[in-house]
Amino acid sequence: MDKGLVNDELNSFGKFIVQQARTNLTKANYKKHKHGPIKDTGSLYNSIKYNVKVSKNSFEFSIDMEAYGKFVDKGVKGKTSSSKAPTSPFKFGSGSGMSGGLTKAIDAWVKRKHIQFRDKGGKFLSYKSTAMIITRSIYNTGLETTNFITRPIQLGFDKLSNDLTKAYGLVVDRFTNNILKNKNK
Repeated sequence: MDKGLVNDELNSFGKFIVQQARTNLTKANYKKHKHGPIKDTGSLYNSIKYNVKVSKNSFEFSIDMEAYGKFVDKGVKGKTSSSKAPTSPFKFGSGSGMSGGLTKAIDAWVKRKHIQFRDKGGKFLSYKSTAMIITRSIYNTGLETTNFITRPIQLGFDKLSNDLTKAYGLVVDRFTNNILKNKNK
């Protein structure tokens, strides 16, 4: 296949994925989420980028985004329930993740949004207490799968030319998994 054609095809693919993923994050922001919107500060939205490198006999295509994007995309099974993300490879309490990351993120979000629950007497709880309640709930019940980037990759893959997919032996599931597994910051 012509190197320029492969480059053009992959750049078009990358632009489509970035645009659709960002649109999905924006749309998800307006849906009601029990523990706040997906798009909060815009750091995940702004971090989504693609890279293309075409050589004579091969190509590299990657999607870069904030590391937590894979959790937003695939969801996370809760410690006690996996109903929000039944097929996710991630699970709270497995011991494989970064310790305290969820707590720090929720604590910062609660303070940034000035969220404070009330106790039974009507007094406001501290930000720290509110964050602990939310964190415990997320830890036990998990994070819902959004497929904000997986779905655009699958749709974009279907639009790639048949010649390109045949020439390089591309298979959508393996291609998607490699992009998400290898290129998260």
